[in-house]
Amino acid sequence: MTAARQSGLATRRRYRWLNIAVVTGSALLCILLLPMRLPGMQLLGVSPSWLLIWVVAWSVQRTGVEGAIAGLTMGIIHDGLTGYYPSQTLGLALVGFLTARIQRQRIIQEDFVYVALIVFGMTVIAQTMMALQISAHRLLIPDSFYPRLPEIWLQHQRIALSSAILSSLWATAVYYPLSRWWTHYHQVMEPPGG
Repeated sequence: MTAARQSGLATRRRYRWLNIAVVTGSALLCILLLPMRLPGMQLLGVSPSWLLIWVVAWSVQRTGVEGAIAGLTMGIIHDGLTGYYPSQTLGLALVGFLTARIQRQRIIQEDFVYVALIVFGMTVIAQTMMALQISAHRLLIPDSFYPRLPEIWLQHQRIALSSAILSSLWATAVYYPLSRWWTHYHQVMEPPGG
């Protein structure tokens, strides 16, 4: 084995570990931002959906299964922090899967606009999954502590729209650095001559 080849393998190994650190660190940062209510990060009492933004950023360049696994993982973490019902896991897994599938039929070429639109739509989908779970609870359990169905869906409209607007505005702050890193990472990891 030549010295250049050994150096290339060592560089790839370092970059693999660095990639793990970037992925884990960015996910942890989004998890830490989740409970924070900083000035300018709220609209009608609703804050951005940081984990959804991370799942979209991850899933844009991955397969549907990888996106669904990322959404499932982040959903379990979110449920562990906030409570298991209504579960964020279903919505985030669906978001990861759909984002990867939408990427295959890419319409808009500008990444930032594209990601902001995806985050907007996926936030509405994830919030709708929450509203459906709450509605099912209300319908199936007679003494449910949730409000009546019309109130649930009125609140859903306010929460979904506020969260979608904020999440799509903040999506670039998460997507841009991760996208740049993953582009650089794939260039380094690409085998020589390929």
